[in-house]
Amino acid sequence: MTRKTRHWILIAGTAVALGCVTALAERSLTQALDSVLPDARRIANFNRPGTITLLSSDGQVIQKLGPVTREKVEQDKMPHLVEQAFVAAEDRRFYNHNGVDIWGISRALLTNLRQGSVREGASTITQQLARTVFLSQERTLPRKLKEAALAYKLERQLSKDQILEQYLNYVYLGSGAYGVADAAWVYFSKSPDQLTLPEAALIAGMPPAPSVYSPLVNPDLARKRRSIVLERMQQAGFITAKEAEKARKSPLNLKPAIPKFFNSTAPFFTSWVAQQLPNLLTPEQLEVGGLKIHTSLNLAWQKEAQQVVRKYAPGNTEGSIVSIEPNTGLVRVMVGGKDFNTSQFNRATQALRSPGSTFKLFPYAAAINAGIKPEDKVVDAPRCWNGYCPKNFGGKYLGSVALADALRYSLNTVAVQLLDKVGFDAVINMANNLGIGTKRPLGKFYPLAIGAYEQTVLDMTAAYAAVANRGIYIKPTPFEEIKGPNGEMIWNRRIEGDKGRRALDSDVADTMNWMLQRVVSGGTGAAASLKGRPVAGKTGTSEGARDLWFIGSIPQLTTAVWFGYDNNKPTYGGSGDAAWAWKQFMSKIEGNFEVQPFPPKPILNRNFKPRKKTNSKPKNNNEDDKKNQDQTQETPSRYIPPPPPGPPLNENFEPIPMR
Repeated sequence: MTRKTRHWILIAGTAVALGCVTALAERSLTQALDSVLPDARRIANFNRPGTITLLSSDGQVIQKLGPVTREKVEQDKMPHLVEQAFVAAEDRRFYNHNGVDIWGISRALLTNLRQGSVREGASTITQQLARTVFLSQERTLPRKLKEAALAYKLERQLSKDQILEQYLNYVYLGSGAYGVADAAWVYFSKSPDQLTLPEAALIAGMPPAPSVYSPLVNPDLARKRRSIVLERMQQAGFITAKEAEKARKSPLNLKPAIPKFFNSTAPFFTSWVAQQLPNLLTPEQLEVGGLKIHTSLNLAWQKEAQQVVRKYAPGNTEGSIVSIEPNTGLVRVMVGGKDFNTSQFNRATQALRSPGSTFKLFPYAAAINAGIKPEDKVVDAPRCWNGYCPKNFGGKYLGSVALADALRYSLNTVAVQLLDKVGFDAVINMANNLGIGTKRPLGKFYPLAIGAYEQTVLDMTAAYAAVANRGIYIKPTPFEEIKGPNGEMIWNRRIEGDKGRRALDSDVADTMNWMLQRVVSGGTGAAASLKGRPVAGKTGTSEGARDLWFIGSIPQLTTAVWFGYDNNKPTYGGSGDAAWAWKQFMSKIEGNFEVQPFPPKPILNRNFKPRKKTNSKPKNNNEDDKKNQDQTQETPSRYIPPPPPGPPLNENFEPIPMR
């Protein structure tokens, strides 16, 4: 081997060694950088700060809150025309660089120097995606360096098609549109595959300054920007000169639309959800966002209930419907008014209304709990208690009547009589156990027995649901589960939700359900009867028919209907209107439930012991009680016949066949 040959071998070996060292050093440096950079594959679960998605019980989107991509284009479904428009506008060498385009930076620098202003950006699509997902928008050197490093990592971990797809789904395009699908809808009421060349070019021109180039804000500037994009598409060979010219001359043809899922499909319910979320999540969790809230709402039932309120509310009254699953506390339906756009006041959760005779649930349950039996006789006759003289509807009194029939015909004098027999504490404690009067204390006044103290529709529904659940009260909730940004479970009802508590004995609850069934099968609630299905419920009407109620249960669902005016003026209707509306709603959804009976009426072994009365008498002279002395006279509507005169029939208390 000659000396010259050895020389070249030495040079070659040295070069190889240096190359290996350089490659190893580069690899080590890359690995070191990668270890401190986010995993690019997390992009698939990217959510902007503050985003919340609300889902119905069957997984349908009810609403998306915050700066969220409301609709994404599925993988491999992005129109080629749209991809070409964005590549030409934002990164013409997208398929030729590894995340950072050195040639693009040089070209942009020269162009901007020549123009004397920033006319062309140098960030690649990969860099923009890295900045959107992982970094802030601040203009600092450290941020730019991180952006470049992340861009290189994205290119190593994802394909070009994946990068472009993610970018087109997340890029902000003005007017609340995040991603191409949102923009196509917001500006043209179209899906991306329906976009024409000029429409695609207009949208592709917006990323550098979305608020400035929005055609809804600056149509002339948007048109000029569109022309630039069309020119770049022509230069890239994506379109011909003829196509570019035709597109340049076309009008904008805007057809603006509200972003999908921006408005809630159940706004009264979701407004309540928003109020309840801080009880389960920290401010930090809400701020970070990326949350998926699986709610209790049955969207199909909600729509039926909304239609019932609009169709059957008497006159121009407002209305509310709430449905609760007794054995879980899940709120399946919440309608808080006729039209959320007209009034955002939620009459299900915010309106305090007289519950009328629906409140009689509590004195009757307290009486049964104290040992008074459904077949025990009471006297229905005009009577006063410390100056308070309740009246029955129409001034009719039935004389000696069984307790069960007194509830069946909603006799006011008997409800007050029971309050007097068992005492205020017993009735108030019963109401408190069932979630009533825990926030606003109930006063010791005789009008209490027939609904003088105002309550919300939600709270009254939950109380009746507890009775249908054989005495177990479960706090109403709109939440099934909550998942975090990466799909992790944050909260689950079955694990962390309210397990319920014993509010009244099961035999008392079963007796009340038996009595409430008779209200529907042949009493004031007859308008709510469902053929072949047991229904336990109670009507309620406040003084002057200002509030019309029916709260009814089948074993699997408790639903309340309320009608009234917001200004509390008389409705000139009756509780039968609410009972009839309840039937119309339940008739639409009852097919979802098997026909189940309530537990049979138990044999009660309790003995009533009259309470010891003290010399002190409840006061009855405050203004609220005077105003409500006849607060809950039951007012029959066209659907309900008045109670028959004389003593009630069916003295043996055999259940009356259902109508």
